[in-house]
Amino acid sequence: MKSEEISNFCIGKGILIDKGLLTIFNDANDFESVKLIIERIKEQTGQRFITKTFFENEKVAKKFLSSFPQENQTIKKLKIQLGLSIEISNENTRENIEISELDKEKMKIDDKVKVYPFFSPHNKKIEVDDFTNYFKNRVIEMKKFLQDKNELENLVSISKLSGMRQAASIIGLVYGKNITKNGNIILEVEDITGRLKVLINKNKEDTYSKAEDISLDSVIGFKGFSNKEIFFANDVIFPDASLPIRKKSPIDESVVFISDVHVGSRLFLEKNLLKFIDYLNLETPEFEEAKKIKYLFIVGDLVAGVGVYPNQEKELAIVDLKRQYEKAAELLGKIRKDIKIIIIPGNHDCVRLMEPQPILDEKYAKPLYEMENVIHASNPSLINIGERGDFPGFNILTYHGFSYPYYVNTIPSLMTRGSPLNPEKIMAYLLKNRHLGPTHNTFVQTLPFTDNDLIIKVVPDIFVSGHTHKGGVLYYKNILLLSTTCWEELMPYQEKMGFESDYCKVPMFNLKTGQVKILDFYDEEDSLKKKENKKDVLEIYN
Repeated sequence: MKSEEISNFCIGKGILIDKGLLTIFNDANDFESVKLIIERIKEQTGQRFITKTFFENEKVAKKFLSSFPQENQTIKKLKIQLGLSIEISNENTRENIEISELDKEKMKIDDKVKVYPFFSPHNKKIEVDDFTNYFKNRVIEMKKFLQDKNELENLVSISKLSGMRQAASIIGLVYGKNITKNGNIILEVEDITGRLKVLINKNKEDTYSKAEDISLDSVIGFKGFSNKEIFFANDVIFPDASLPIRKKSPIDESVVFISDVHVGSRLFLEKNLLKFIDYLNLETPEFEEAKKIKYLFIVGDLVAGVGVYPNQEKELAIVDLKRQYEKAAELLGKIRKDIKIIIIPGNHDCVRLMEPQPILDEKYAKPLYEMENVIHASNPSLINIGERGDFPGFNILTYHGFSYPYYVNTIPSLMTRGSPLNPEKIMAYLLKNRHLGPTHNTFVQTLPFTDNDLIIKVVPDIFVSGHTHKGGVLYYKNILLLSTTCWEELMPYQEKMGFESDYCKVPMFNLKTGQVKILDFYDEEDSLKKKENKKDVLEIYN
């Protein structure tokens, strides 16, 4: 099928079609289905000028394509070419998530806090097709972030590349990466139409540096030219995430973030946590700012857990998982009730390790479910707070961060820039990739039908993580990145693993002013290991 055929058909129907949609239709290689879709769009919209933005509205696209026979193979193929879900009737986006009444009750969703869980339960046997669709859907979803970037000129699918040395751009999933004997990088890249090798010459320093940081299984854009076998890249384009401005709420209220509390550990810093709780309860001299706090996020590892690593039982003060959560509920129950407490799980909590992780298991964490001001969310989750009237509120992406060590150990720029001590740089890297776990089955295992749950579809205002036990604050393209510290002093096992921890530092964000303050509740007097004195400090970031 040629573009001229589609253009002539549209002219005959009195329709104009934009270049981007014309390219997509041309790649479909199914003239009859294309004609049918064009006619249906005209019938339903009455528009004479059709653009691909029609298909970027998920709700409109779902309703429109539901009118076609679902078993029609040519329509299924065209859905793929249009960048829509393979099974659009089952698609699960942030905009149309349906949460059962039981789950709503468990999560205690209210008007002040809206939870959009990344976790979608699946009760089906895993089959070979699940793995195929897993990566196919990843390419389709990630392509949406890349295809409108100005850098990707003359964008074509891999199967449409000709052997002529003409400028073109492609988008594909990187499934192989090697260094040639001459020092060039060779990537093996595929989209839903084909595969090819992409070469990045070591003499193109900027492009080469970008290519070094590409993770396997990530979806990337490439600009360059090709012969029949190799695409020579002049530029590498990441999906990336950014915001045009930083929001400010009309209401003067604040949110605080903690993680890795590790209740039940022998070295749990309970006195320090109680100092923090006293601060929240306005029982310290600095109560004026504390009065504004309306939200507390706990970003994973509320308890120490049981059997998380070898011989952990020797390092526990509470060896029963239920009793750990009872103790956690006792402590959190001291917090004033007008503060909403949002809890997500981590790798020490009572959930599976596979991501995305569901909300805490009520069997073990029942006391937390009995607290009126506690809201449970999955790991990861997108959570909106502070919506008022015309103000849309702040979208907060919460992710515990279990995958972070893998990227520190494999991505050159993260290895050389002190990222183990600066986890916010890892977070910026994942935003750049628009994915919380671009490389499949590294530290973290994922089920083959949950990949879309780790794609960063909605650009957050705030992205917060824990796990590394290192504090950090960074603005990345107007997105606030926060890494939280821990409430457990360094265990022998952690020392052997090379951990370096920060303790009891709490980021506080004011929704009206946009100011971030780091509150420090750690000092030598409360240290269980009598470390060197660390004075309380209050660091301020604008």
